Amino acid sequence: MNRGTTLELNALIRLRAAARGLELGARRRVLSAQAGGYLSAYHGRGMEFDEVRAYQAGDDARTIDWRVTARRGRPHTKLFREERERPVMFLVDLHPGMYFGSRVQYKSVLAGSLCALLGWAAVRASDRVGGIVQAADNHQEIHPAARDAGLLPMLRALVNLQPTAPGNINIGRMDRSLTRLSRMVRPGSLVIIFSDFREFGDDAEKYLGTIAQHNDVMIAFLYDPLEATPPPAGFYRLGINQRRLSLDTSRSSVNEQWQRQFQDHRTKIRTLCNRHAIHFMEIATTDALVPALRAGLTRRQRK
Repeated sequence: MNRGTTLELNALIRLRAAARGLELGARRRVLSAQAGGYLSAYHGRGMEFDEVRAYQAGDDARTIDWRVTARRGRPHTKLFREERERPVMFLVDLHPGMYFGSRVQYKSVLAGSLCALLGWAAVRASDRVGGIVQAADNHQEIHPAARDAGLLPMLRALVNLQPTAPGNINIGRMDRSLTRLSRMVRPGSLVIIFSDFREFGDDAEKYLGTIAQHNDVMIAFLYDPLEATPPPAGFYRLGINQRRLSLDTSRSSVNEQWQRQFQDHRTKIRTLCNRHAIHFMEIATTDALVPALRAGLTRRQRK
């Protein structure tokens, strides 16, 4: 099989070596589940006392430090550092529109390869790996597990659910994926989403915002260069099945509209990320995978 058009399990496993140069970054500092909020770091197992601060609405009454409360005359609560392996949760969007690529590889292959690379990086960092692979008419949920027990089922799902033919876009299908993900994710997780976001519906931001409230979230916006820049001047028939358009790219108005539609779509996703403090990076089908990921992760760490 051509690896640019098809995800192969052996190829995804071999990406383990290439992932050695990737770092997912420092882990969030979070409070214990009883206290709520995010202040202490994940780096092991168990609970460890961290500090005391003034009681705030929503804090669990069981964490009140009564000695400090009595001494200072107002309620104070204990904060704990939770020590455990961090869950790294992936959402890989493999809708039929991802079965497209004008050069190097299809978007579906790009999504699966990037997931494998960051999955192996997470395994190397002793994080637990899980997530959701979403296809046209099916999906698979993989609950986080340590080492290969979490990642290998994820890789198999990528291979089994990858699109094998182009198909129609179903606006709102990604909303359902985000709904499922919001039920799976536990506070303090790192959530990474790979998609072109063409099936992003009206409710998607609501669920994405909910996930981002208590987790680190990264979005990898995937695209093919042909989506951003129209083909050379000429007359083209584009689309699938009965949904075909005739376009004359020698006309400046056609080129401008083509570019504007892509830019508007990318800006919509980037703006949404800014609203919810979500890290945004974009990767094209023609980009070298490891350098593109390293650049995107480096910008996140600098923030």
